[in-house]
Amino acid sequence: MVPDPEETARALALCVAEILSGAREVDSIARWITEDVQRHLQQRAAFAARARSVSRRRRRRPSIRVGSVLVCRPREGVAEASVVVHTRSHARAVAIRLEERSGRWRATAIGVL
Repeated sequence: MVPDPEETARALALCVAEILSGAREVDSIARWITEDVQRHLQQRAAFAARARSVSRRRRRRPSIRVGSVLVCRPREGVAEASVVVHTRSHARAVAIRLEERSGRWRATAIGVL
């Protein structure tokens, strides 16, 4: 039986926020995402790292909290979630499309606003 997609979306959104803050490597979630999503996150992480280096922001451990999670199931084996992730300075929305593959959820698309 496939786990609850809300828990998977919650965990992935937290991981994505950690990746963009530089606290986690994309490879650490490779088993939960497709190769396309992995490439996309690597590009986003590289842009975020450049922005941090240009602004010379002081490096500190990010304080990240997952807020609300909304999941809809457009069809069997598919779940789409929007997750609000809060950091010290702002909130972001993470949109995730999950598809059931081999008895578990795998993200086939992730967008961060």
